[in-house]
Amino acid sequence: MRVAQIMAGAAHGGAELFFERLVIALAQAGVEQEAVIRLAPARAAKLRAAGIATQEAPFGGRLDFSTRQIIQRRIAAFQPDIALCWMSRAAQKFPLRRKGDAPVLCARLGGYYSLKYYRHCDHLIGNTRDICSYIQSQGWPKSRVHYLPNFADTRPAPPVPRELLHTAADAPLLLAMGRLHKNKGFDVLLAALVNVPRACLWLAGEGPEEAALRAQAVRLGLEQRVRFLGWREDAPALLAAADILVCPSRIEPLGNVVIEAWAHGVPVVASRAKGPAALIGHNVSGLLVDIEDADALAAEILKAIRQPQLAADLASAGQAAYLQHFTREAVVQRYQAFFMEVAG
Repeated sequence: MRVAQIMAGAAHGGAELFFERLVIALAQAGVEQEAVIRLAPARAAKLRAAGIATQEAPFGGRLDFSTRQIIQRRIAAFQPDIALCWMSRAAQKFPLRRKGDAPVLCARLGGYYSLKYYRHCDHLIGNTRDICSYIQSQGWPKSRVHYLPNFADTRPAPPVPRELLHTAADAPLLLAMGRLHKNKGFDVLLAALVNVPRACLWLAGEGPEEAALRAQAVRLGLEQRVRFLGWREDAPALLAAADILVCPSRIEPLGNVVIEAWAHGVPVVASRAKGPAALIGHNVSGLLVDIEDADALAAEILKAIRQPQLAADLASAGQAAYLQHFTREAVVQRYQAFFMEVAG
């Protein structure tokens, strides 16, 4: 089985990190792969170190003609059975084929994107069941829509020392991770933190809202309790240090951070965005609050802090859900079965 992986993602991001994890895990499971990725030297080096031949390409706008040519050359040389596109631009840039031509063209969707960019694909993957339902609602036949979930980075790691980030040893430590974008609702979390005495927040990520969030933290008098960590690739070490993972998103199709927290035995407080709400059983495997409700978010965080047995039970149930549905082994096997199915 030969698979061409086509990734048009940015240098940083949750989907990009999962792409790296999955492609390397598939290689270790014996799947022969080549990759064409958007310019990202660190990602290319990581894939090549895992034995995956990797070509970088611009994946630019309408005047970028070289990316399609690069993909075409790599496909002609590698002769894959399947090409898997990550991001709509990857699907856009894939050379047009006649129906039934090799390779079988697949694309993975991690959100509710316009399907106009995927019209020439043979199969679409959704990483949540709700995304699969959305794809079918847009007219795709059920037989060409496939649910394949993500898995988390479960590498054991010692906790990031609190003193390195000027955080008191006895302070309740909240962790939030993701792109600093309005969709992630980190402004709601800062508003909630005002009503969570003594708690400190480590906010790992970068993005267009960073300046606004820093200004909000100062305005709310939180600068001594919030640490802006920038982009991090040591989520296991951050989770090992944290008491609670908070996911306050306005829009969150999946919620990779929830699965990561579960994998590392960390209790979760999250908004009822579609992804977390589909994953979490309220008061069972996590605590859920209405989107943009800072007061409710503060109250649920305080509940987890003040009721350590509840927090332990939530973490245990979350870890059980992870072990049942989202392990690396289970997800890799599902991808291998999918490849065999669609390649015929």
